[in-house]
Amino acid sequence: MTDVQGSRAVSIVDVSPRDGLQNEKVPVSTGDKLRLINELISLGARRIEAVSFVNPKKVPQMADADAVMAGVPRDSGASFIGLVLNTRGAVRAVDAGVDEMNYVLPVTDAFAAANQNTTVAAALDSLAEVSSIASAASIPLTVTAAVAFGCPYQGDVPQEQTLSVVRSALSRGKLAELALADTIGCAVPWQVGALFTALRAETDAQLRAHLHETRHTALANTYAAMAAGVGVFDSAVGGLGGCPFAPGAAGNVSTEDLVWMLGRAGFDTAIDPVRATELGRWICAKVQTAPRSGLAGAGVFPNAA
Repeated sequence: MTDVQGSRAVSIVDVSPRDGLQNEKVPVSTGDKLRLINELISLGARRIEAVSFVNPKKVPQMADADAVMAGVPRDSGASFIGLVLNTRGAVRAVDAGVDEMNYVLPVTDAFAAANQNTTVAAALDSLAEVSSIASAASIPLTVTAAVAFGCPYQGDVPQEQTLSVVRSALSRGKLAELALADTIGCAVPWQVGALFTALRAETDAQLRAHLHETRHTALANTYAAMAAGVGVFDSAVGGLGGCPFAPGAAGNVSTEDLVWMLGRAGFDTAIDPVRATELGRWICAKVQTAPRSGLAGAGVFPNAA
């Protein structure tokens, strides 16, 4: 693994309103979701995964996706992302006025069946249609390869299995960005570095990492991904997050821990870690859980004068 080199700017996609909330059982009002989005913008977030267009019976927390998108501040300079699982969701996303679309592509049939009632082959076929829908609306499309490092049903996912699915994805659609998701937080830095290095050889698309903190490897995995050329990372304030269809998956890497670590290394994320910590405490209180970030417990270092 090489040292991190190159640009001192790193892009953060805050997924608090979507992945952060989707698995929480305590309902969050549309108004509080919009407050969360506005506060994220205020503390410096410029790419926000605001909603997902999914079956509200399966993910009740996302039932108000259209109402949330109707209320986001369009003149804020922020880009609002909608996550989709199929063509129906893609059409809804276009109608709701998302700025970006994120399509979830499972790399195992077992997770595809559990998460979106499909197969990998069918999800790849749907990608071609979703890509056409996004392209016709001039909406940049991200594909996120889910369970790219390990699956709660299959177990270990060999690197070549993930790369094979990604190769097929690259041939099926026009992608602005390609993300690998450690959906259940089982990856280790050497695995992350190797897979992203191999992926970089497959495509010139912008690379993005979606890392979970289940086994407390997310920050180390961030370093490994950066060393492999990744410059875009997902995170959620308070370390919230999880997937209804990925048993045992804990929260995302917290926005506050991630931007504090990167800031200490001289990377500019444009996000204030102190305010991110405060916002994490607020939204965690709304869903009646404790914030999971290190900064929520220990504070920033060095302390502000």
